[in-house]
Amino acid sequence: MSLCETSPQIAQSPGLPTSSEGDPVFPEPWAAEAFAMALYLHEKGIFTWSEWAAALSKELHQPSRAKDGSDYFDCWVAALSGLLVSRGIADASAILDLQKSWQRAAEATPHGKPIELANDPLR
Repeated sequence: MSLCETSPQIAQSPGLPTSSEGDPVFPEPWAAEAFAMALYLHEKGIFTWSEWAAALSKELHQPSRAKDGSDYFDCWVAALSGLLVSRGIADASAILDLQKSWQRAAEATPHGKPIELANDPLR
């Protein structure tokens, strides 16, 4: 049984890249983690699937988004962040600070080594 058969709402996510079996396809591990977080928070009642689809669709249709869909999971993270901030669960500046910290950690991590937040030279 595929993931989409166990959770049919997943297949309704606008523009979700899927395999021939209908399962989500992720370009990087972080995308799978963001996907899982959104599903978990939906299952916990933080937002409805209609609210999620509307937030994701809004992000996907921003003029600055890639026409080829290559930034799909960036849209996913932006939609998730927006929903969490709008509900008072997360702070927008804290999210931005954490994003910057991960970017610095990635830039400071030698090729082939795992990227860890501890690698951020400003931490």
